Amino acid sequence: MKMTKLSAAIVLSLGIVPSVSLAQQAEQAAKDVERIEITGSHIKGVDLEGSQSLTVISAEDIKKSGATTVFELMSTLTQIRGGEGSFSTSQSGATSTSTPAGQAAASLRGLGPASTLTLINGRRIAASSFASGTQNFVDINSIPLAAIERVEVLANGASATYGADAVAGVINYILKKDYQGAALNAVYGNSTASSDEGSLSLNFIWGDKVAGGNLMLFADYYDRNAFRATDRAYTRDPVLQSSYSYLSKTPNIYYYSARGGNEIASPDCATPLVTTEYGEQICAYYGNQDDWLETPLQSQSAGFTYNKQFGDLVWKTDFFLSRNKSTSYSTPAPINQIDDSEGPFANESALDIYPDGIRDELLDNLYLDPFDTPAGRTLYGFQFDARFSTPRTIEIQTDALRLVSGLSGALDDWDWESAVTLSKSESDQVAVGGVYNRYKYHAAIAGELCSDGNIANYDSDTDSLSCSGGSLLGMYNPFLMGDADNESILATAQEMPTRTGQSTVYGWDLRFTGDLMNFNDDIIRSAFGMEVRREEITDVPSLNAQARFDNAYLVDVMGFGSSLSEADRTQWGAFAELYVPLTAQLEMQLAGRYDRYSDFGGTFNPKVAISYRPHEDLVLRASWATSFRAPSLTQAGVKLRTTTASFDCSANQAVADLYCEGYGDLRGNNVLELGNPNLQAEESESVSVGFGYSPTANTSITLDYWRFDHEKLVDTDMTAMLDRAITDASVRHCGLVPDGEIGISYDPDMCDVTDSQGLTLEDQGANLSEILDAWVDYADPRYAELDLYRDHVLVLDNTGTQTVSGVDLRFDHRQQFASGTLSIKLDATHYISFERNKPGSDAIEELAGSWRYPQNIATASVFWDESNWYAGLTAYYASAYQDDIDRLRGRELDELDAIGALDGEGQREVAAWTTVRASLGYFFDKASINLTIDNLFDREPPLAYGSARGFDSINHNAYGTTYKVSVSYQF
Repeated sequence: MKMTKLSAAIVLSLGIVPSVSLAQQAEQAAKDVERIEITGSHIKGVDLEGSQSLTVISAEDIKKSGATTVFELMSTLTQIRGGEGSFSTSQSGATSTSTPAGQAAASLRGLGPASTLTLINGRRIAASSFASGTQNFVDINSIPLAAIERVEVLANGASATYGADAVAGVINYILKKDYQGAALNAVYGNSTASSDEGSLSLNFIWGDKVAGGNLMLFADYYDRNAFRATDRAYTRDPVLQSSYSYLSKTPNIYYYSARGGNEIASPDCATPLVTTEYGEQICAYYGNQDDWLETPLQSQSAGFTYNKQFGDLVWKTDFFLSRNKSTSYSTPAPINQIDDSEGPFANESALDIYPDGIRDELLDNLYLDPFDTPAGRTLYGFQFDARFSTPRTIEIQTDALRLVSGLSGALDDWDWESAVTLSKSESDQVAVGGVYNRYKYHAAIAGELCSDGNIANYDSDTDSLSCSGGSLLGMYNPFLMGDADNESILATAQEMPTRTGQSTVYGWDLRFTGDLMNFNDDIIRSAFGMEVRREEITDVPSLNAQARFDNAYLVDVMGFGSSLSEADRTQWGAFAELYVPLTAQLEMQLAGRYDRYSDFGGTFNPKVAISYRPHEDLVLRASWATSFRAPSLTQAGVKLRTTTASFDCSANQAVADLYCEGYGDLRGNNVLELGNPNLQAEESESVSVGFGYSPTANTSITLDYWRFDHEKLVDTDMTAMLDRAITDASVRHCGLVPDGEIGISYDPDMCDVTDSQGLTLEDQGANLSEILDAWVDYADPRYAELDLYRDHVLVLDNTGTQTVSGVDLRFDHRQQFASGTLSIKLDATHYISFERNKPGSDAIEELAGSWRYPQNIATASVFWDESNWYAGLTAYYASAYQDDIDRLRGRELDELDAIGALDGEGQREVAAWTTVRASLGYFFDKASINLTIDNLFDREPPLAYGSARGFDSINHNAYGTTYKVSVSYQF
C-alpha cells in the first residue's frame, strides 16, 4: 500500500493517531491503515481513505469535546445535526409515541434513527425494546463512553457491506484495545444560571498483560440533574398568550353545561383568566409550567476486552453491561368521561364549596343533566373541562448486555475471522405519578370509591352503597383545591401501570479477506463472508394499560399509552467485496450482499465505487449503492398499540374542509395501530460524487455531493385514511371501529343525519359535505367539522417516499511551529433539497429550510497544541429556517398578526444560531485537566412560535452558558 501525500493528510485530519511529530504521524498512520479495517469495507490493508467519505471522531477529539455521554459526542457532527431524526431525553414522554425516557439515538441526514446502522467494532447491537413511535433504534446512551477509542461515520448507503438499516449510513463505535496502565477521569458540569443542572461523570480504565493476553477493564458512571422550562426566563412563560389549553388544573365548566354556550371559569382559578376567541373567560393551562427540557438521568456501565494469541490463532472477546435510570415528566393527563369523550360529569354538590352567592350564580347559569355512575346510579350534575394537577411521571430502567467472542487467523494467504454475538436490551417502565384509573376516578367524583380501591356496590332497592372491603370514602371534589382529605381520595384512584420490553440479537459471522488474483501488475483484493442472525423483541404493558375490544378499546388508566408487540425473525446474509486496481490511477470497489429474512423474503444490494488519482495530491471519487431497511420487529409484530396520531390539515384541502374548518393546522386523535406482516422493506438508492485534495502533507480539502432516494417508508397515515374515508364507506364507522376492521370512528350520533339523497355516513356514495352541513344544523357543534370520535384503527403500511441531497465540505490544516501546532478545521453540510410526500397526498413538500430542517450546518474550530497544553475555540452554526406557522391555530395566527411577527406571506423565520465552545487543557506528568465552556457568549435559543416551548429543542438548547471541568490521572 502506498502512503501518498493525500492519504497521509486525510489520515492525519481524521485524527486516528496521537499528537506526535508529523513525520512520525505519517509513518505510524501507514502502519495502522495496513492492519485495520476501515468502516465501509471488510477488506483489510487497503488504502480507502481517499476513495470514500469517512468521518472519524478520534480519541483526541473525544477528549477535547468535553462530552460525558455518547449522545453529546455525536451531536457535534454536521451529518447528525438538523432534522427530526436524532433525539435525546429532551423529547421523552409518557406515551408510546414518545422517546423512551433516558434513551437517545443518532440519525444521519435526518432520515430517522431506524435508517442509521449502529455498530460496535463492526458488529450489531440490539435495538431498544421500546420503539420511538414505531421505529426501533439503538439506544446510544447504553454504550460506555470510557471504552470508546474512536467513532467512524460513513454517511452513505452501506447495505451492500453490512445489510439492513444502513440506508443513510453507518456509525461504528470502535472500542479501545491493548491498553496498558490505569486511568481515572472525573468530569463535573453545570450551567452558569442560578438553577442546578449539574452533572457528574466518572470513568475508570485499566489494562495489562494477563494470562498471556491483553486485558482491559473499564467502568462508567454518569449522573445528571433535571432541567425545567421554569429555570430560564425565556422558557418560563408561553411565547403566545393564545397558545393555551382549555384543560386547566383548576376546572372550567364545560360549554355543553353552560346555558350561554360558553365555558365558565372556576372561581378559584390561580392565574389571570384568559379571553378566548369566543369571548368567554376561562382558566387556561400552558405547558411551560410542567415542561422538563432534560429529564434526570443516571447511568452505569462496566466491561472488559481480552485478546490472546494461541499460536496462529487470536482470540478476541469484548463484553459490557450498562444500566440507565431516568424519570420522564409529561403534562398532566386530560380528564375525560369513562368512554373517553370530553366533559366528565361532576355532582351538583361539587359547587357547595363556594359561598352561597357564587354557588347560586353558577347554578343559575348551568344545565343540570342526569349521568350514570360506575356503580349504576343516576345522578344529576354538570360537565367540566380539566386535567389532573400532577404531571405524569414515568420511571424507566434499561439494562443492556453485549458479548462478542471470536477467533481470527490465517489460512494460506487469506486472513479469516469468525465471532458469535449476544446483545440484549431490557427495559422496565412504571408510571409512579399522575396516572389514574378511569373507573375509580369517576367512582370517586360520584362518592362511590372504597378505601381498598374497589368500586362500591349499589343496592337499588335501598338506594344505598356498600363496600365489601374497606370503607366508603367521601366524594372527591375536582373543584376543591389544596385539601388534604380530598387529595387522599384521589390518591386511591391512582394506578401504576407498567411496561416491560426485551430486545435480543444472536449472531454468528465468518469473514475472509485476502488477495484474489494478479491484475494489471497489481492485485485484486477481496473479502467474502456470511452472517446468521436471530432477532427477538417483546413489548408488553400491564393489563391496565392495554386497549381491548372487549372493553370498547378503553385503556383502564387515563393518560398512559403503550403498545403490545411480540415478534421474532431469523436472517442470513452473504456478501462479497472486491478492490480492483484498473490502472495505476483508477481503482474500483465492488460489493454485493444478499439477505434473506424468515418473515418478508430476500433482497440483494450492490455497491460500486470508483476513485481516480490524476495526481498524488488529488483523488476524484464516486459511488452508487442500494440499501434497505427491513420492517422493524415492532412494525411487523404490533398486536395493538394505543397512541395519538396526527393528521396534517395543510396536506389535503378536502380533509381540511371536512375536519379542520378549512384551517391548515396539525391535529391529533387517539388511535390504535396494528402491525402488518405484509410490510415490504424500505428501499434506498444513494449516489455520492466528490474529491479530496491535499496541497500539502498538512492540509486536506474534501468536497462531496450526495443524494438518497428513499422509498416505501413505513408508518401509519391518519391523513391518508381521512382522505380515503371521503369516498370509501368501508372505513367510515359511527361509533367504535368493529373488531377486525380498520377505519375512522365518528360520533355515534352522526348517523342520525343524512345527505340530500338520504344516505348516512356509513353508506357508500354519501356526500360528506352535505352530511357536515346537516350535522351543523342538527347538533349545533362548537366547530363546523365532522365530529371524530375515538380509537380510529390504522394499519402500518409502506406510505411514503423522500429524496434528500446535499454537499459536505471538509477543510483541515495543521501548521507546525517550533513551539507547537496550529490546527484549523471546517466541517459543513448544505442540504440542496429534502423532498418528501405530504401525508395522505401525492404532493411533494420541500423540507430543506422548513421547520427544524436548516439548510446549512457547520462546525469550525481553531486549536493551538503544545507539548503540555492546548487551547481552542469551536463554533457551531445552524442557518435560519421557516417557523412552523402553518400548523398554528387561528387564534394564534391572529395574535402573531397583531404583534407584527409575520411577513407579507404570513410566515416568519427562526433565526440562525451560532454558539462558541472554548476548550483548554493542561497535561502534567501523570495527570491532565480540561475545561470546556459551551455557549461561551450565553446566546439564547432563537424564538420559535411554532413550538410550545418557544424554541426548537432539536436544533437548539436553552441551557445558556455551561461548563465542564475534567480531571484525569494515570496510574
